[in-house]
Amino acid sequence: MFVPHSDSDRESMLAAIGIDAVISLFQDIPEPYRFPKLNLPAALSEMEAVANLNDLASANSSTRDLISFLGAGAYNHYIPAAVDAIIQRGEFLTAYTPYQPEISQGTLQAIFEYQTMIAALTGMDVSNASHYDGATACAEAVIMAHSNFRGKRGRVVVSQALHPHYRQVIRTYTQGYENFELVGDEENSDPLRGPEALTDLINDQTALVMVQYPDFFGRIYDYTSLVQTAHQHGALVCVAVNPTALGMLKPPSEFGADIVVGEGQPLGIPLSFGGPYLGIFATRKESVRKIAGRLVGESADLDGKRAYVLTLSAREQHIRREKATSNICTNQGLIALASTIYMSLLGKQGLRQVAELCYQKAHYAAEKIAAIPGFRICSNAPYFHEFVVCCPKPVGEINDLLLDSGILGGYDLGQVYPDLEGHMLVAVTEMNTREEIDLFCEVLEEAAND
Repeated sequence: MFVPHSDSDRESMLAAIGIDAVISLFQDIPEPYRFPKLNLPAALSEMEAVANLNDLASANSSTRDLISFLGAGAYNHYIPAAVDAIIQRGEFLTAYTPYQPEISQGTLQAIFEYQTMIAALTGMDVSNASHYDGATACAEAVIMAHSNFRGKRGRVVVSQALHPHYRQVIRTYTQGYENFELVGDEENSDPLRGPEALTDLINDQTALVMVQYPDFFGRIYDYTSLVQTAHQHGALVCVAVNPTALGMLKPPSEFGADIVVGEGQPLGIPLSFGGPYLGIFATRKESVRKIAGRLVGESADLDGKRAYVLTLSAREQHIRREKATSNICTNQGLIALASTIYMSLLGKQGLRQVAELCYQKAHYAAEKIAAIPGFRICSNAPYFHEFVVCCPKPVGEINDLLLDSGILGGYDLGQVYPDLEGHMLVAVTEMNTREEIDLFCEVLEEAAND
């Protein structure tokens, strides 16, 4: 690989720090561990290395090669070419978010714009500068609520229809917490039950109620009644959102949510085989000092010119570590920038158009699938661009047949919900053409008759 420093460069750097050889930098490491044998293969030229990497990459199949109806938290949306063109500029494409971002007004302004757009999209008062992904944002919401009540309320109610990965990450984050219980997603509960089933689980020990909108099964619910019940007991409510859906659905603020989190991948982030992604986190003004991660504010410098700064730093984890409620003190800066560019390019009307295309195409697909003997749509609830299909054969078998036709089938819900064996979660986005949907249905019909 390319090594940027010449021998003379290294000699100059060593002289500047007062040592004669690089090995002197490693004296504090016990000698047996300094240079272990790594059993690496022989070195390759750049041309050979690129060819080898291309060979490895060609073993993967992606949405560039396959027609995709797979969602379950990560979605195949169109990303305008300008997104990559801008984030790859040298001013932005750095190894890490600057530790002293005040010297980079461009970085701070980009984060400020991101926060502003997320606040507008969710209807909340304030947004932070993002978390790692939707799952960590959910976990941080739980921790914030637990901290809000100083640990005196130990119950968190989560919907069975919250993404299973999110629920797993919440459990990982909170293991070892004293006086803490997570209820609502017990193994013996019906995964397709509605949010009304959570009402009886809310009591005066509840710190947080967490639901998803649309939920993991694609269904749309108005959570106004549930939020009112939670607030009557003094609990906070967190809603995990699909940001694309907010292009046409009313924001969670309108039914009283206290915290809004979500996976920002649909906002101009490639699928990338699982990441890096973007964790959305927004809340009400009264909770601004409890948010983990970075928060950028607009101010003025000594000359009265507009300036951007990290604000409320007293609550930053790297400032008051002994009082920190979270160990997250960074953000997905470049990924947040990509989402900022995406939202700026599309604007309010563009986001709505994408959402409406997803909605309309999903409903066209659902209508066609429901007409295939042996298949049916499993829920009567309104849905956005995902829906559950009851299949006449194991989903794995159907997906194998779809793959033979160049189609990436829906998510096999039986993998995480044993009661939903034979249920497929189908996702449709603006990227799916009418012809692709028709082909999908043709192969499903073949699968039913095979």
